[in-house]
Amino acid sequence: MKAIMLAAGIGRRLYGDGGDQPPKALLSFGGKTLLRRHIEVLRPAGVEELTMVVGYRKEDVLAEAELVAGADFVKTSTGKESVNATLPVGIVLARAIRDYQRITGVRVGLKAAGGLKTARDALSWLILVKEELGDAWMGPRLFRIGASSLLADIERQLEHHVTGRYSAFHRHSLG
Repeated sequence: MKAIMLAAGIGRRLYGDGGDQPPKALLSFGGKTLLRRHIEVLRPAGVEELTMVVGYRKEDVLAEAELVAGADFVKTSTGKESVNATLPVGIVLARAIRDYQRITGVRVGLKAAGGLKTARDALSWLILVKEELGDAWMGPRLFRIGASSLLADIERQLEHHVTGRYSAFHRHSLG
């Protein structure tokens, strides 16, 4: 069984707009964070693949996820923001994944989503993942790109390769 965990909330309704607060996923009750409690319930329930969607203060949420050792995939975007998959965020995530694998021996996947629009963006992410995580992450089991607008650009690049001309975005399925 697969599950998706949303661990991206800012918590404005909980905290108001005052100061820098921890993400909602890191609220602690009875000595355990909400994130830890959810993961501890999902694993015994038969969840074999857990994808975490992170957003606000990604690094803090990922650090907790490392301690819990529950995420099979780390994703850069919730889909609520136009850009999340920046290369600096990718480096932070890749290094957290690499450290986690070094410590535990468990490989966690990475999904780049949110703001990838061109084939050049995808190539940049492929290079980042290869350089930071190595060849083992160069397939769909451990690295994925989620970007619906990327398909139109790839189609345009292929048409340019064949005809020598770029076509308009509206001529393609997701343009």
